Amino acid sequence: MSRIRSASASISASIAATTASSTTAASFSQAPISRSSITSLSSSSTTTSSITPHSHAGGRCPVTQKHGWCPKQPGDSRSPCPALNAMANHGYIARDGHNIGITDLIRGLQECYGLSRPLAVFLSVGAFFLLRRIRPISLYHIGKHAAIEHNASLVHVDCPVDEKYAPTVVRSDLLDAMITDAKSPGEEVEGLEGTGDKQILVDEQDVAKARVRREAESAAIDKVHAEIARGEMAIALGMWETQRKDNKGVRADWLRDWMMNERLPDDWTPTHVQQLRDVVKRSKLIQKSMKSIRNQESAQAVIPRKEVDAQPRL
Repeated sequence: MSRIRSASASISASIAATTASSTTAASFSQAPISRSSITSLSSSSTTTSSITPHSHAGGRCPVTQKHGWCPKQPGDSRSPCPALNAMANHGYIARDGHNIGITDLIRGLQECYGLSRPLAVFLSVGAFFLLRRIRPISLYHIGKHAAIEHNASLVHVDCPVDEKYAPTVVRSDLLDAMITDAKSPGEEVEGLEGTGDKQILVDEQDVAKARVRREAESAAIDKVHAEIARGEMAIALGMWETQRKDNKGVRADWLRDWMMNERLPDDWTPTHVQQLRDVVKRSKLIQKSMKSIRNQESAQAVIPRKEVDAQPRL
């Protein structure tokens, strides 16, 4: 039981796994915005460039509806964590990403993602504990390297050795590679965006494959941050898992929009309450799959004895 607790303790902080750079808040003038443009902001077809810059001072958006999507504006704070950034972009926590307390985070996780209160408390308190903070934070605090944030992210490059905070920009090539890892022979193979993504479901095995690849490509991470990394995706899989015939997983187009644009799926609301034990169980499945993949890779790398003996001697 103590093992499960320690594993889940690592997972707890994972939803906050991230970093960013803060900018100075300021007031910005805004052009008149029509009612039609306000409604359209929640649509997945809306892009950042189509939105007139405006201020999120005070944590509110003067443009969108209550939980409509609006991306980061000048003066906003963000992190490399798509879960937290999406919460800010949809107004489940302060839209400017500043002055976020533990209770704000707990409430936002429950309302936005349907997490149980014990899980939301566990994640929020764990995040503040790893950051060694008690007072409210800005989202960039969460990205302090080696606190919650870690190397070998699925969609971010490693934190430079001379930097305190990791980069927040999502690398499209890394995101494409993750989606590619999830493809099976029966799924769409032409193109990685649009309708192709809709044919792909990402499951624990796919996440394990991506994690093995990224950990091989990146600087080493310790056991705690490896657990955090698995927990991040375990939570996402638990939120959006979909059954399609004999296949089960999360739609790749949903993951792409969430990670790249930090936006929730259109018209989606939580359909169930995700418990801490669910996250621990799914994280263990990812860990087991990673071990299996590494064992297979190791076996393939070893030259059979008969082949060695058959080689000509010089």
